[in-house]
Amino acid sequence: MQTKKLLEVKNLKKYFPIKGGVIQRTVGHVKAVDDISFDIYKGETLGVVGESGSGKSTLGRMLIRLLDPTEGQVYFDGQDITNLPNRKLRPLRKEMQMVFQDPYASLNPRMSVGELIEEPMIVQNTLKPKERQGQVIELLNKVGLNTDARLKYPHEFSGGQRQRIAIARALSTKPTFIIGDEPVSALDVSIQSQVLNLMEELQDEFNLTYLFIAHDLSVVRHISDRVAVMYLGRIAEIAQKDAIYKEPLHPYTQALISAVPSTDVTKKREKIKLKGDLPSPSNPPTGCAFHTRCPKVHERCKVDRPELTDMGNGNMVACHLYTNEQLQRIAE
Repeated sequence: MQTKKLLEVKNLKKYFPIKGGVIQRTVGHVKAVDDISFDIYKGETLGVVGESGSGKSTLGRMLIRLLDPTEGQVYFDGQDITNLPNRKLRPLRKEMQMVFQDPYASLNPRMSVGELIEEPMIVQNTLKPKERQGQVIELLNKVGLNTDARLKYPHEFSGGQRQRIAIARALSTKPTFIIGDEPVSALDVSIQSQVLNLMEELQDEFNLTYLFIAHDLSVVRHISDRVAVMYLGRIAEIAQKDAIYKEPLHPYTQALISAVPSTDVTKKREKIKLKGDLPSPSNPPTGCAFHTRCPKVHERCKVDRPELTDMGNGNMVACHLYTNEQLQRIAE
């Protein structure tokens, strides 16, 4: 994995207003992403996991400016893209692409596969017509589809094939950064592995950087170099995948890992059952957002919001069990 940063995220927030009353005044906010910071390095895959409603998809859309942040900054290859006007952002769009969860919804059913893959090249005006046609055929072959597929329409393909088409379209502008927003969650298990293997092969061939969003921890483990665990719009833990699966630090991460089925019958894993439901992002708990469900909660958790603490080797956790003061007490 390379060490140069491709993406830097600093104190990113996205609050959606809640309207109420006769004149539709703003009466509150849904805090979908609530002050998070992290980096993504060139050539790596950062997996993002968490329950539904944790803010994963909103985060992904902000990183490529499909949504504008409420606060914070996003730096792409050293350039602040947070407030770039569309005319300056447009040339950068070819560097950042997204593969969505449902390929049938993200592919225009009235356009042929060839037109779908060619369209980004036309918008970016990168190639001449004959060159574009050749690029379409090459990309179809790269994702495991035959040349005749360019004449067909999305409804003529299976779910796995449609996702391959979506990946080919994402590659059409030769991007450096691709966000996969649960790109395999709607597919059968056998097809999931094929698409994941394809994404890994393409990453090596085109030197791609991925942000891979998923709720399935086994899928994330297969493809990721590092894993970020989100809870209620915040990052609870971010670490190398081996560290996060073997020795999870945050109580929420521990609960998620304990729920993953194990193929090793010799090791019994005790499941950690969380009490209660995910709180509403429109009214998140004070202090640590997880304290209402945490089995290790103490009084400080209810008042003070924990910051990400560096545990070494790039592993960070936001939990008062690992704050500097607590670690110092343990050392003493």
